[in-house]
Amino acid sequence: MKTVILAGGKGTRLRPYTTVFPKPLMPIGHRPILDIIIQQLSQHGFKDIVLSVGYLSELIQAYFDNVSGRLSDVNLTYVKEDRPTGTAGSLASISGLDEPFMVMNGDVLTTLDYSRLVDYHHRKGGILTIGMYKKRVKIDLGVVEMDGDGTLTGYVEKPEKTYDVSMGIYVYDPAVLSYIDQGEHLDFPDLVLRLIEHGEKVVGFPFDGHWLDIGREEDYFQAQKKFGEMQHLFLPPGKVLV
Repeated sequence: MKTVILAGGKGTRLRPYTTVFPKPLMPIGHRPILDIIIQQLSQHGFKDIVLSVGYLSELIQAYFDNVSGRLSDVNLTYVKEDRPTGTAGSLASISGLDEPFMVMNGDVLTTLDYSRLVDYHHRKGGILTIGMYKKRVKIDLGVVEMDGDGTLTGYVEKPEKTYDVSMGIYVYDPAVLSYIDQGEHLDFPDLVLRLIEHGEKVVGFPFDGHWLDIGREEDYFQAQKKFGEMQHLFLPPGKVLV
């Protein structure tokens, strides 16, 4: 199965680090997070990998050209966008997606077994499967509750809520591509809504292991800490870094 890794964004929430450095090359431990992702995919049998690149793509390609011997079992190809077309629109420019394929962001640190996600997709029979994670969100303020007249009915100090959030890892049926026009700028949330509006079946895969993206500075530091404490859970056997 082909896997598309979206590695073309500017990573604006991680500035100034990403001003001269592409986010997928941000180090976790001693290697870029994208390197770790590719090792994980290879471990689970996903060796046909397409990197959808754009911003500072020459640095990404230079890095993987340098470590190609270590990743010799992986068929790594690049598709570069001269004009960004979004997290879903970019798929229209990638050839060979004529069978179910996986798509994921290039900034995800997770212990997900990708094979389980693919099996789930086939069992559920949807056109698109979204990896889901229960994310706890804490409001570091007192939240007031009021009625329509402005009278307080309650007060909750620093509440926490739990949401099912997208992990940034998906399995697509190739039929999804018929909903994406060539050259159209389309982000993933808009694609999902388009599919639902047309009556297509979109399903969610619940995951309760470890998952973080490094889109924000605080998440990046948390990922560094978690990886340092339990890198043996994230890397294939024999690949633990010292």
